Amino acid sequence: MLKKDEEALICDFAETYHIYDFKRLPLTTVAALAVGLRDNSRIKMSLAGARASAELMLTAAIVDRLSLLVWFNTKDAEKGRNKPKSIIDLIYAKESETIAYDSGEDFIRAREELLNTSQEVE
Repeated sequence: MLKKDEEALICDFAETYHIYDFKRLPLTTVAALAVGLRDNSRIKMSLAGARASAELMLTAAIVDRLSLLVWFNTKDAEKGRNKPKSIIDLIYAKESETIAYDSGEDFIRAREELLNTSQEVE
């Protein structure tokens, strides 16, 4: 847990147990307290790779289905337009692949590399 996300564990211990320096506790006590954290604690969600709690995902799924049911009874649905966006899709949307450069020279160098790579593929 410490290797994965020490800050999440610190926050969870502070929030749940009001322990601000768990490193002073015996290791067995820390382990027992860590196991006792709720399933939607920061560290457990981090370990599971979850972006949202099960409760949030279930709520989002309910809203998604309900909005679709309402949309199906509209003129827009007949014409296939203005379909409601899925909240679950928004939660799991891939993060932006924006790249920032420290200088114009860095940008030009990266651009040249991309252009050279794309020409080799063709």
